[in-house]
Amino acid sequence: MSRFGPRGSRRRYAAGQPRSPVRKLADYGLAILLLGLLILVAARLDRFATRSEQGTAIVNDGDSITLGTKRIRMRGIDAPEYLQTCQRNGADYACGKLARQSLVKLIASRPVSCSGWQRDRYGRLLGECKAGDTDLNRAQVQAGWAVAYGDFETEEAAARAAKVGIWAGSFDEPQDWRDSHRDAPIERKHGTLASIGDAARELFRFW
Repeated sequence: MSRFGPRGSRRRYAAGQPRSPVRKLADYGLAILLLGLLILVAARLDRFATRSEQGTAIVNDGDSITLGTKRIRMRGIDAPEYLQTCQRNGADYACGKLARQSLVKLIASRPVSCSGWQRDRYGRLLGECKAGDTDLNRAQVQAGWAVAYGDFETEEAAARAAKVGIWAGSFDEPQDWRDSHRDAPIERKHGTLASIGDAARELFRFW
């Protein structure tokens, strides 16, 4: 007997039983599932992270440009497609080409910067674009060469009242034109940015 009282019984610890193959497989499966969920969450966060692109713009049409290798769709507006025609004074004219030339003129050979966090179904960044202090998205609607598409309703109303650009005649909404011309390309690629002189001549040739 201990001088401090009876000795308590010593605890015995049995060695843990090895995990069965089924348990191991379940643990591995759970680890893989958790890893997959983490990757999915990271991809989602990356998808909605704000991105910025800048550089010399290649103008594809009235509402889309390419900066380097990045394709940008200008958010909140919808311009006539490059091959689209509109009507004025009973005659057809190439409003899609004029919309592109309007954007070329607004850029004026300046570097363009675009930022956004969403992408369209073609993988293009939906961006708010500027050339210097010029808000290109807003300016295209103000000039009458794009319709408001979720934004810039006030600018569209002013362009409509002033009968500028496509509002000087009649036209199909770009979305309606695309729906009826499924086989027509929605973008026109150009190797170089058109000069301001070319833009001005194209814009005013019809008028």
